[in-house]
Parts: sequence; C-alpha cells; structure tokens
Amino acid sequence: MNNPLGSNWKDIRKEIFTPEEIAESEIRVALIGEIIKARKERGISQKRLEELSGVKQPIIARMEKGSTSPNLGTILKVLAPLGKSLAIVDIKKDK
Repeated sequence: MNNPLGSNWKDIRKEIFTPEEIAESEIRVALIGEIIKARKERGISQKRLEELSGVKQPIIARMEKGSTSPNLGTILKVLAPLGKSLAIVDIKKDK
C-alpha cells in the first residue's frame, strides 16, 4: 500500500537523521521507557521519586515527556531508588 504522503516515517527518518542520531534516539526512548515502567510498577509517584532521588519532580516530568535531555548524573539518581542501574551492552544490529 502506498502512503499518500509518499514515504513512511522510517524512510523519512533515514533521510533526515544520521544512523548515529537514530541509534541515540532509540536508546534514549528505551531508557526513559524503562524508567517510567519501573516507577509505575513500584507505584511511585513523580513527587515520591523526587523525595527518594533528590531530582526535582518537574525535571522528572520533563524527562519522562522527552522534553529534556537529562545528564548521566540525573539518570543515575533516578534509577537508584527504582532498584535499577545502567549496563553497557552491545547494540543489536538489524540484519
């Protein structure tokens, strides 16, 4: 089926962004998704996460919405009370 606008988002994205930018975006989305999932699974509000992590609730909200790019220290502060950490793993490559 042809898209009435021409290309689909996946094709347009490849034209606009470098492979590195796409990979960074996918990692960022996955990381924030895991933070949100862990917070909700534990029944922790953003306000409670602020109390536990020391990261202000508005920053947590902006991070979860994707409207800010938190630094590594902020991410680590938020992960710890959620019982999470970061790991360095190989990136899965599409074949």
